[in-house]
Amino acid sequence: MAKATQLIDNEVFRAYATYTAIVLLKMMLMSLITAYFRITRKAFVNPEDTASFGKGESAKKYLRTDPDVERVRRGHLNDLENIVPFVGIGLLYALSGPELSTALLHFRIFTGARILHTFAYLIPLPQPGRGLSWAVGYSVTFSMAYKVLKTAWLL
Repeated sequence: MAKATQLIDNEVFRAYATYTAIVLLKMMLMSLITAYFRITRKAFVNPEDTASFGKGESAKKYLRTDPDVERVRRGHLNDLENIVPFVGIGLLYALSGPELSTALLHFRIFTGARILHTFAYLIPLPQPGRGLSWAVGYSVTFSMAYKVLKTAWLL
């Protein structure tokens, strides 16, 4: 089994670690954006979150949904549905011995697609921009999965 220092010396693994960190930080940023929208729109889901706006009936009006908050939450959920598989499959892919240039292409395209998807969701940009950015990222993850299976099963 490879030691951690051997992995860090591997250029493909370093690229994987870099681009994974970028998309995970982007996903974490979505939590902060959700909090920002909740606070600025005064739309909360938990009674204790409304305490600073009063008590009882006066605070209940802040227990509501808001279209902007829900839009950010859907974007965050989409990140969870797409970035988590990328992290797992990307790790297996990085360990499968791909060429550095091919790995960089996969990692960069996925990262760019997810960033574009976030902008398309939050601004919002007209379709098919968001759909295409999702499809590109999803295709990259499938491409890496195919390479892993091809390597493991010698397809």
